[in-house]
Amino acid sequence: MSIYDKLKDLGITLPPVATPAAAYVPFVKTGNLIFISGHIAKKDGKAWVGQLGKTMQTEEGKAAARAIAVDLMGTLHAAVGDLNNVKRIVKLMSLVNSTPDFTEQHLVTNGASELFGQVFGDKGAHAVAAFEFLPPLPGEGWGGGKRR
Repeated sequence: MSIYDKLKDLGITLPPVATPAAAYVPFVKTGNLIFISGHIAKKDGKAWVGQLGKTMQTEEGKAAARAIAVDLMGTLHAAVGDLNNVKRIVKLMSLVNSTPDFTEQHLVTNGASELFGQVFGDKGAHAVAAFEFLPPLPGEGWGGGKRR
């Protein structure tokens, strides 16, 4: 079964590549590798806003990660032209907006990992790095670190 048939069976339509929000490109090809820039979760076409452990629970975060995976596949499609040509998803890095006491970043990231497995099969099995991401509080600046 082709990747596109699997996507159709899952009710997934790939979005177009998002316009970068700053001075970067959506993806870079080097040799036979493709590196994809970060994506944010979207719900109903808008940023999916919330913080795990405060305003969101693990299952909603997992759904947000799945939504990001759909967008990532849209970008990957633009990069390769045909997702059936993808040989392997190598690594997924996930930055999870969460409170300092939230410990389920890896479970949130599974929303993306599981979808890659459903779509790409064994080619979708990948390494993962899931991190807590604490955006700065107003007036704190990016180097603040006052919350710890």
